[in-house]
Amino acid sequence: MTSWRDHILQEFTPGVARLTLVADPDGLLLEEGILEGIRGRGFEVIPFEDPVSFRYTYESGFRSRWDRGEETDLVVLLRSGEGDLDSLPYDLLQVGRKLYFSLGEIFPHLSYPVVAALDRGDMDALYEAQEKYAPGQLGDNATKEFILRHVFEITPEFIKEPKDLLRVLLRRHYRGQRVPAVIDERFVQLLRQNDAFHCWPLETIVPDRENFFAFLQERWPLFLDRLAGEGLARARETGEPYGLAFAGPLDLPFDDGDVRVYLDNLFLERLLQPLPHKAAGALSGTWAGIGVRTDPAGDRLRRLAGLMKNLRSSIPAGNARHRDWLRFARGWAELTALIHGLGEVNDSAGTGENRDFRELQSQVDAAFTAWLAGRYAGLGNLPPAPPVMLHHVPRYLARYLEENPQGKIALLVLDGLSLDQWITLREALTLRRHDLRFRENTVFAWIPTITAVCRQAVFAGRPPVLYPDSIHTTDREPALWAQFWVDQGLTQNNVVYARGLGDGTLQNVMDLLSKPGVRVAGLVVDKVDKIMHGMELGTAGMHNQVRQWARQPYLTDLLEFLLERGFQVFLTSDHGNIEAGGCGRPAEGAVADLRGERVRVFADALLRDQVHGRFPEALKWPPVGLPENYLPLIAPARQAFVRRGERVVCHGGLSIEEVIVPLVQIEKLPAGSTCVPVNTAGTPAAGGRGME
Repeated sequence: MTSWRDHILQEFTPGVARLTLVADPDGLLLEEGILEGIRGRGFEVIPFEDPVSFRYTYESGFRSRWDRGEETDLVVLLRSGEGDLDSLPYDLLQVGRKLYFSLGEIFPHLSYPVVAALDRGDMDALYEAQEKYAPGQLGDNATKEFILRHVFEITPEFIKEPKDLLRVLLRRHYRGQRVPAVIDERFVQLLRQNDAFHCWPLETIVPDRENFFAFLQERWPLFLDRLAGEGLARARETGEPYGLAFAGPLDLPFDDGDVRVYLDNLFLERLLQPLPHKAAGALSGTWAGIGVRTDPAGDRLRRLAGLMKNLRSSIPAGNARHRDWLRFARGWAELTALIHGLGEVNDSAGTGENRDFRELQSQVDAAFTAWLAGRYAGLGNLPPAPPVMLHHVPRYLARYLEENPQGKIALLVLDGLSLDQWITLREALTLRRHDLRFRENTVFAWIPTITAVCRQAVFAGRPPVLYPDSIHTTDREPALWAQFWVDQGLTQNNVVYARGLGDGTLQNVMDLLSKPGVRVAGLVVDKVDKIMHGMELGTAGMHNQVRQWARQPYLTDLLEFLLERGFQVFLTSDHGNIEAGGCGRPAEGAVADLRGERVRVFADALLRDQVHGRFPEALKWPPVGLPENYLPLIAPARQAFVRRGERVVCHGGLSIEEVIVPLVQIEKLPAGSTCVPVNTAGTPAAGGRGME
């Protein structure tokens, strides 16, 4: 077998049985490549989780088609052991064939608990190494070290001095590589055997991406001092004059060749913040100039050029994993925020840079649309930890509560906030509050990217196909949110929901959150959505208005209230938005169930086809995860169903800005730690030093 997937895919031959029941305790069939392979063979996959939801999907989507004589190949997936298949409903057991897959069968010589902790996307490298090196029977520690070497490309015995460790951690954390805790613990144990790292905060910076970059950030000004000729004598004489939050060495080898190669991208993507320095003039002419704040306009243009160069060469391919697009979206958001958030850049950049951006935007739109057409259908069934789609978020939060039985969670849904506008919002929040840390991730919204579809998915914790009766309204959100948490074992009194937030006083929401027993809060902040629907100045105007709103006390006061009362705060959005030009307004009258600016929705395929005939470049989106009678027609790229020549800021389509949205955990830093203050240009304010 050339791949571990072959062990599984060989069992799926079309036409053998219309129903296949699979016991899959390790979630192997939920791996992205397996799902694609199974669907490529004509099979549909339904996880058996909630019996009521399953029965609805099964009866409406498959049983009814079988009764009409249609042939389909269906896989019912049970995340449990082989013996538990008999717990499935009797009517399924009567007609379904049974299969069982486990990691133990695929990796028989490696420690099962260790392999089970791996992300399924990392198993390709592990299987290849197993086949190539035939390691024999390995115990826990030997399996961990085998995985370190052959999956994560970390050879502990070669890490002998600080530059070696920095290179390894930079590669890992820049890529956003997720390493299981059990493997990180072994890695730290091995590093602790080397006296060179005895004072390093390994337990903090090895597993934690944000801590690692914060550790680098607060060492950067000390390095600039050394590079400028000031040395570290003063620092060593006075202890730690910079108020460092992390223990460890003061002097890091940023100038080592293998370390330097990462620094440009770290500063371009704002994983590290450039700092002012009294020797900025001299430093700006060196390789370290990317991390020194000098002339704001010049800094912005250099960053603009660097981001466009990097992004142009890193557009994910058609067979890319979803993580590749989630990662790309973050760099794209930084570029978009820079282009649209700074009028000075647009004025000084001239037509060349703007033309280059538009050309790159067209390439990204085409690549992302093609990728969605082939891969989007499999995203909904992926495991919810880490979340991939919006409806995964509540289940991800539920896992947190399981691990923290006394914990409290607040989910803030900023209606309509795009990822690039989150960049602008984050900078404004950091200006007001230097003691906030943002653990940033991204997730996919549902398509079409409209509020009634996407926001309900957040609060229901289920795909839209399972709330067909309310798919045109948001009125059931409070009930869906409460029901999700009651199903997790909480009571109605533990759960609160509030909407219409963003302006005025906080008193009502403070009273709501102060009720005894409240452990979960769902809060809809719709200020950005209101800004969007009244916006006449395009995306640049959106960024300006979001920045102005974030500079007001409302959001920071809300965050302070939640954090002070022990809530773990998560922020997300239901969909983003783009600036679009009119392609004409369909005259379909009342035949469309929804007449949005970026999408029309029909209950009948023939009606949709009639409108599509007048707009042939529009996209007939299949009802992926949607009710069968919910048929979207999406406007062409960067266009809207409004009068030709008109420009609007809107949503509903499938651009990267509309579909990939932020998911951010917001924390309060320990006393004495601060973030680097940033100004509206995304560069540190004068005198700013400390944690990112």
